[in-house]
Amino acid sequence: QVQLVESGGGLVQAGGSLRLSCAASGRTFSSYFMAWFRQAAGKEREFVAGISWSAGTTYYAASVKGRFTISRDNAKNSVYLQMNSLKPEDTAVYSCAAGEGRPVRRINEYAYWGQGTQVTVSS
Repeated sequence: QVQLVESGGGLVQAGGSLRLSCAASGRTFSSYFMAWFRQAAGKEREFVAGISWSAGTTYYAASVKGRFTISRDNAKNSVYLQMNSLKPEDTAVYSCAAGEGRPVRRINEYAYWGQGTQVTVSS
């Protein structure tokens, strides 16, 4: 079992930065592939970024590549999302997720989800 709790969301102006954190409980955190997803109002949840258990491989949605960076610290049972050059279209609820193997964008293969944290980017 893994429980995930996100933090770090808020209101920021376009061009600004935020750093999201996801704290995990459970002794097997380091074995899970971790990802960030987001869901804007009235839209489906979409993949943002993912990272392998060893942090050796990262994946990004085309819309955030070059602006967002995913990282993890297995010693702290945490995964992070550094978001720079934020745009109004980045406004959404951001959730972290944990899955076995390498699910990447396959949302149905993630077994554990956090409650999410709101990110609002004003123009």
